[in-house]
Amino acid sequence: MIIEKKIIERTVLVAVATPKVKYEKVEEYLEELAFLVETAGGVTEKRFIQKLSVIDPKLYVGSGKLDEIREYIKAAEIDLVVFDDELSPSQLRNIERELNCKILDRTNLILDIFAKRAKTSHAKTQVELAQYQYLLPRLTRMWTHLERQQGGIGMRGPGETEIETDRRIIRDRISLLKKRLVQIDKQMAVQRKNRGKLLRLALVGYTNVGKSTIMNMLSKSEVFAENKLFATLDTTVRKVVVENLPFLLADTVGFIRKLPHGLVESFKSTLDEVREADVLLHVVDISHPEFEDQIEIVNQTLAEIQSNDKPMVMVFNKIDAYTFIEKEEDDLSPATKENLSLDDLMNTWMAKENQPCIFISAKMKKNLPEFRKLIYDHIKKIHAKRFPYNDFLY
Repeated sequence: MIIEKKIIERTVLVAVATPKVKYEKVEEYLEELAFLVETAGGVTEKRFIQKLSVIDPKLYVGSGKLDEIREYIKAAEIDLVVFDDELSPSQLRNIERELNCKILDRTNLILDIFAKRAKTSHAKTQVELAQYQYLLPRLTRMWTHLERQQGGIGMRGPGETEIETDRRIIRDRISLLKKRLVQIDKQMAVQRKNRGKLLRLALVGYTNVGKSTIMNMLSKSEVFAENKLFATLDTTVRKVVVENLPFLLADTVGFIRKLPHGLVESFKSTLDEVREADVLLHVVDISHPEFEDQIEIVNQTLAEIQSNDKPMVMVFNKIDAYTFIEKEEDDLSPATKENLSLDDLMNTWMAKENQPCIFISAKMKKNLPEFRKLIYDHIKKIHAKRFPYNDFLY
């Protein structure tokens, strides 16, 4: 038996800091981009950040910075350069010509990870549609890639048939995939209708915050969970009973900063689980240094799919991994988020937020009885209003 050797692509990350997005924030963004590269199967060797008043419409960064990147690529034998924004077709062509290296932007990298993670025909169809929509305006450049028969990150997906295809065939394929997804949407709607009148809860949140671990813990099922971005693409629905109250719990795809619009559109049927939920369990990784930004991104995405007005429970997960830096007694500088203990943070959030919240560790099974009681108390009120004659449940 021949064992295929896994090739790990050596990668460089590139981003621009502008007056609107400060240098320190861009450094944090590149941490996430490096995690995306790792999830896709690469390793980050170096990061380049340039300060500009505006992003260069031709080369994304200045010509001098691009020369610096080119010299490093040649000296370090880099395989791939990833940019932390979606590049225009002309930017992609110009940069590839200058660097003579495989180039991906953030959108293409996320699409590649989705293609790698997609397991069911439903998820594969959704990802393929998003990939073709991304491909269409970049068709000439993609032909060049495919003629070289390159593999690796960014080259998974629709396949090698683009070599002999043209825009008309791509558009026909997009049309076919859209029709197929319409049929899938109808089938999924029927499945949801057939579940009866049980209340529905949906786990939502940033990617890699522990939604699948919570699903496994509550439903005693074995949903795939991994410390990688987008471990879950297909929505999983399980029946759960807390005390004497049954409900349906859905685990959904995670959100992320700059989630490609094409993915939001193609994953409509998956996100319908969120739209039709009675209660959202918004899971947050409390140990992440940028958890407040992640909360805002999730709220923005929920608003985009018209689901931001639903009853919500904030679930602050991973308290076992939370760390803080205790201030020295003689330090008179203002306290920052890093100086808050978990107790301080709990009191702060309890005081600021109107919706109920809970602090747990799904992995270490901390505060799980309190979590179950919070869910029970929350949905019991909804159940009593919707089914006023089911007094025996209470």
